[in-house]
Amino acid sequence: MLEKHSINIAGHKTSISLEPEFWQELKNICEIENKTIRKIITEIDETSMDNNLSSKIRIFVLKKIKELL
Repeated sequence: MLEKHSINIAGHKTSISLEPEFWQELKNICEIENKTIRKIITEIDETSMDNNLSSKIRIFVLKKIKELL
């Protein structure tokens, strides 16, 4: 089930819909990298050309997990 999360990035409020598992892994990545969720999401948003932020986050999480394997 998707969960909606509101976050303020780049000076505007946006909503992100993610499965709880992706949200938890994103939080884990933030802990490992010692960054806030807002900081990581801003970086994700700035470095990807995809318009769908939720999709960008899922891809980011998957890539990070693959790096650990």
